[in-house]
Amino acid sequence: MNRLALASLPFFLSTALFAEVPQESDFYKITTFSTPSETAMEVGSIELLPDHKLALGTRRGEIWIVSNAQQPDPSKVSYKLFASGLHEVLGLAYKEGAIYATTRYEITRIKDEDGDDRGDVFENVNDQWGVSGDYHEYAVGSRFDKAGDLWVALCLTGSFSSKVPFRGWAVRIKPDGAMVPTCSGVRSPGGIGFDAEGEVYYVDNQGPWHGSSTLQHLVPGTFQGHPGGNEWYSLAPNMGPRPVDPIPEAFLGDRKRGQSNPNGDPDRMIRERKRIKELLPPAVYLVHGKIGNSPTFIVCDETKGKFGPFEKQLFIADQSHSNVSRVFLETVNGIKQGVVIPFRSGFASGLIGGRMDAEGHLYAGGSDRGWGARGGKPYCFEKLDWTGKLPFEIHEMRAKPDGFEVTFTEPVDAATAGDVASYSMREFTYAYREDYGGPEVDDVIPKITAAKVSSDGKSVRLTITPLTQGDVHELHLDGVKNLKGEPVLHPVAYYTLNEIPAR
Repeated sequence: MNRLALASLPFFLSTALFAEVPQESDFYKITTFSTPSETAMEVGSIELLPDHKLALGTRRGEIWIVSNAQQPDPSKVSYKLFASGLHEVLGLAYKEGAIYATTRYEITRIKDEDGDDRGDVFENVNDQWGVSGDYHEYAVGSRFDKAGDLWVALCLTGSFSSKVPFRGWAVRIKPDGAMVPTCSGVRSPGGIGFDAEGEVYYVDNQGPWHGSSTLQHLVPGTFQGHPGGNEWYSLAPNMGPRPVDPIPEAFLGDRKRGQSNPNGDPDRMIRERKRIKELLPPAVYLVHGKIGNSPTFIVCDETKGKFGPFEKQLFIADQSHSNVSRVFLETVNGIKQGVVIPFRSGFASGLIGGRMDAEGHLYAGGSDRGWGARGGKPYCFEKLDWTGKLPFEIHEMRAKPDGFEVTFTEPVDAATAGDVASYSMREFTYAYREDYGGPEVDDVIPKITAAKVSSDGKSVRLTITPLTQGDVHELHLDGVKNLKGEPVLHPVAYYTLNEIPAR
């Protein structure tokens, strides 16, 4: 547009043409810390300590004590080596002056008895799970739950099968050190954490029996989907009988809804849920290649607004994509399900360990070793803070009997938000099969027949047909604007519809 034409436009239009499009960094700022030159700070876990200190556990088997990371000036941060010689610290917890480190082969309680920020006493808490020496036998540990237990999610041997006891399980370590086998069906966990009510979740990576990476709800006694570790039911009498195995055939070819397919059924998760009573479906599919490829830490915002408008929602990192996504969960017919929405990209390396403090600082770190990461750096330790500016985002997305209710962080423009042309949706699923990963299958393009804006302008009720149980419902909101004419910062959401609410 030439200057003469621009001059003839109304002022508000000419200004809008040159207004900057909102960016993630306008709302959430990443601070990158320098780390000690004598180590590769491949952060695998983070825990909060008294006096605003942090503990960083690393893939190299070290634990570092960090001071002043909460300060605005990153040059104030300092580090002191607390312990070394451990084996992949992928879980840290703190209680009564001791640090509990989850390593590949045990939980170790470490005490600093002389107050010099160095570990003096190392005590075995539990080492009752097996280790064969395979590179992939990671053990991912939690903080203490509301009962005082530590949870450990144990990766399969080589990520395909279980060669030693309880590989492919989630176990609990009681306060007296006893191990309780709790959930089978785990494949390759990358992180474990809690929601605001204390419910426990882990993230599993794409692979056999997992068409995509997933967020899984760890309900005691459940089967999480991969049968590789089920042979150890003989060592877990508290769990009851071994579940029947899922059917291994792969989905081949396309089919139309409602028609049988002799080569397989991409909706088999729904069918197998009826056949395998212990099988719990993924709470959320972390859509492969779009949300990430290798999810890791899970943190819950319990800061009462200090991290922005997403109180009690979950934030899930990804090692491959060097990003953090946001998850809103609800319970329908007793089953957890919900939506995942992009949140913040641009971290320096592949994120693995993370923790949020009460002041709203999200500490994160990791490495790119073994798989690479979009961030480009070999390792990092960083902090994510809310700038105080409110992003125009989807706040929640809830399933309804005939569609979804979408709420926003601020009022919408009724004209755009009430126009069905502002939205589009696609439904798909992943085949529940033995093969490694798999494509999105069984596409359906539903019809959005109504978009009703609430009286306060903060939510929109979408009527959609059909809704398909078990499918990911991919919603795009490219035409929706707020009252300032700005688009939704992340105009895409992926809702996993395990259950359709009753009318």
